[in-house]
Amino acid sequence: METIKTLIFNRFKIISLLTISMALSIVLLMIRMKLHQSFYLLFLVWNLFLAIIPFAITTGLTSPKKINKISLFIFFGIWLLFLPNAPYLVTDLMHLTRTDQSFLWLDILVIMSFAFNGLILFFLSLSDMEKLLKRYLKPNMIMPLMLSIFGLTAFGIYLGRFLRHNSWEIINNPLNIFSDIFNIIFQPNIEAWIFTLTFGSFLAISYWMLKAFSNSKI
Repeated sequence: METIKTLIFNRFKIISLLTISMALSIVLLMIRMKLHQSFYLLFLVWNLFLAIIPFAITTGLTSPKKINKISLFIFFGIWLLFLPNAPYLVTDLMHLTRTDQSFLWLDILVIMSFAFNGLILFFLSLSDMEKLLKRYLKPNMIMPLMLSIFGLTAFGIYLGRFLRHNSWEIINNPLNIFSDIFNIIFQPNIEAWIFTLTFGSFLAISYWMLKAFSNSKI
């Protein structure tokens, strides 16, 4: 309990701002539901919950209590498994094709607010993990690992959005997901590779731009 209190206290400002931002997203969704008299887009709340998981993992790992290298890499694997859920919210913009044109602006605002929170959770969690890895790995290993994380995250989003897999399937249905991964790797699938390259590049450039801005004295 003391550890949880310490974590909340140390990250009070970030957690408070995230809470306000996510609360706004839910309020916007409730307004949308009232005006449309429909529960459509309610799934965004579940997607946002999944997006919180990687941030919760790295927040726990940044506690003052030092962890050993083996434990870190076990948690790293779990974290990487759930990480695509955060930026996945960006792809929910595809649902705008099914929205009512009379309130298109509201649906854009709702989905964008959830997507924004997903990206912020992704960038914060990734920044935490990068700092942790720098404590245990050689400097020349960090950049290749970061590039791999961006690529694997984008690939994971593709599996979730277009092949409808989720993070839990690695446990309850591993053969199905590994079969699809094998087919993508060893059989021509231009869409999968283009999506992975472009979305991974978007995440990488956005992340490093935000880091540059945060380090700027302007």
